[in-house]
Amino acid sequence: MQITHCQHRWLALKLGLLLAVAGAGGSVLAQTVQAPALPQAPIRLIVPFTPGTGIDLIARTVGPKLSERLGRPVVVDNRAGASGNIGTEAVVRAAPNGSTLLVTVNTLVMNAGLYPQLPFDPVKDLTPVTLTSWGQLILVAYPKTGFKTATDLVAAARRSPGRLNYGSPGVGTPHHLSMELFKATAGVFVTHIPYRGTGPALTDLLGGQIDTMFLPIHVALPHVKAGRLLALGIGSEKRHPLLPELPTLAEAKAGKVNVDMWYGIFAPPGTSPELVALYNREIREILQTEEVKKAFQTQGMDPSGSSAAEFQRLVESDARRWAQLIKTQGITAN
Repeated sequence: MQITHCQHRWLALKLGLLLAVAGAGGSVLAQTVQAPALPQAPIRLIVPFTPGTGIDLIARTVGPKLSERLGRPVVVDNRAGASGNIGTEAVVRAAPNGSTLLVTVNTLVMNAGLYPQLPFDPVKDLTPVTLTSWGQLILVAYPKTGFKTATDLVAAARRSPGRLNYGSPGVGTPHHLSMELFKATAGVFVTHIPYRGTGPALTDLLGGQIDTMFLPIHVALPHVKAGRLLALGIGSEKRHPLLPELPTLAEAKAGKVNVDMWYGIFAPPGTSPELVALYNREIREILQTEEVKKAFQTQGMDPSGSSAAEFQRLVESDARRWAQLIKTQGITAN
């Protein structure tokens, strides 16, 4: 009898669980180890943002491969609205049976501080499965501002508090809170102009209506190379291969500002450790394929898996960091 790829995966999982029991000192012969059962219904990857975003790309790249490996249909379900809270709540309320997962970005933990009246806790009411990737934001400026470096921007903001302005795709977005962290670190005031999406903000930046903003590296790169925008620094702990000559903000002496965006996958609360382990292993192996690496890099993302425990620690520490910033800066969602 031929064993399909999916059956092979289940056999491997059972063997792994048996070895785990044996390694823990348990009696393998005395125990029956069952592979976690997935429902027959399609697995839903809920994306709490619109199609075409980096988060959506993750789901649509990982989904088909996950379907092949598990022998289950996988569908992407975009549930945009309320800064990601609508789609997130759908996962919080979903049955913890392995049929629903959330694919999201660190906006999740920012929302925990921005929306204290939510009927759920974006951090505590989800089960972390794995990190999927990192994305970098770079600080850019309209060339006619005359800035050459990030320290030029800081100096101008100190000379005339509030005269400079910056754009963002909206309140509570990583672009917004990254600039607020930059402002707090540098001790300057720059006026925030929120837009409805990255496109309108970028249009006004290119037209000189706003002075500066943080942009994902893949969005900013073509405009930087064409001379339409000036890159001042990357909000990361290290330089990026796409712009190796661009210093970090710390190297530019504009403050130690790390605003790397993490992307990851979560399950509903109460999901069993066995199901979490299954998804963690399958998705991490998918992330290591060259096809996925290339797809992610087109969106300026670097694939990076983690254990569920490592991801949980990252989520919790990041939530504390942004909650403190939101409180200190007096930022509200309105």
